[in-house]
Amino acid sequence: MIRAVIGDIPPDQLGITDSHDHLFFRTPVMPGQELDDVEAAVAETQAFAAAGGQAIVQWTPHGLGRRADALPGISTTTGVSLIAATGLHRAELYPDGFVDQVRPKLAEIFHAELTVGIGNSQVRAGLIKVAGGYHVLDSHARWVMRAAAEAHHATGAPIAVHHELGTAADAVLDLLVDELAVPPASVILGHLNRFPDQRGHLELAERGAWLAFDGPSRANHATDPWLINCLAALADAGYADRLLLGGDTTTARARGATGEGPGMPYLLAHLRPRIERRLGAQVADAVFTSNPARAFDWSV
Repeated sequence: MIRAVIGDIPPDQLGITDSHDHLFFRTPVMPGQELDDVEAAVAETQAFAAAGGQAIVQWTPHGLGRRADALPGISTTTGVSLIAATGLHRAELYPDGFVDQVRPKLAEIFHAELTVGIGNSQVRAGLIKVAGGYHVLDSHARWVMRAAAEAHHATGAPIAVHHELGTAADAVLDLLVDELAVPPASVILGHLNRFPDQRGHLELAERGAWLAFDGPSRANHATDPWLINCLAALADAGYADRLLLGGDTTTARARGATGEGPGMPYLLAHLRPRIERRLGAQVADAVFTSNPARAFDWSV
């Protein structure tokens, strides 16, 4: 099953999916660009639905303004399935003292948010979001990933990984898969377009993990032209069934409905046609529909 915010759904009901995005996101390191407006979130979700979208996976983890209370209403209003996340991001994204407070009980927090509810809500998370560092895994990242592995083994929930500038994905697999025995099919490696090393991507695919690409990205615009080439290299090597694509809208400015864009609709209005022209409709269907249905399915 897939754990959406209004209840568990069969994988074949997920539909056309933005596999990595944010309806709500708030951190002290990005003042003035918070995603914290419910009406704007509804407008962006409606715009995505108008482009053909049916599901959005919100990777916003614990402590960064997920607005779990608002997610069921947005899903009901728009008809778009939403998946929420537990987990923990890089330490510097949180207020002073927050990480030290929650670190000793992370596995307990993750498990509760996956099985009981987020905060005072009855909204349960559908994935565990963690984060690596730039080319290395620091002690914080390793602590969080160990807690994530514990929660995964207790629930079967998938683990989604923020890779700083697309790096250290091999180190993540060394830890989560080789050391902590998380099945590679339960690991989603994010932001790989930000480090467009096609040979490196092939080596990750060979290890059995999901490969998630974001596009477009204001913070990493220089890598956008490489996105389709990276997808093509993996598809040509037989890994079209391991690819995911998301918008990763992290600021109010980047929204399509209420900001400067391009926002979530860009995935389907612009990138999907490019993928179809370059790689064919079958690969596009895999990236947006059949792959997410498998990647976000819980396995025990």
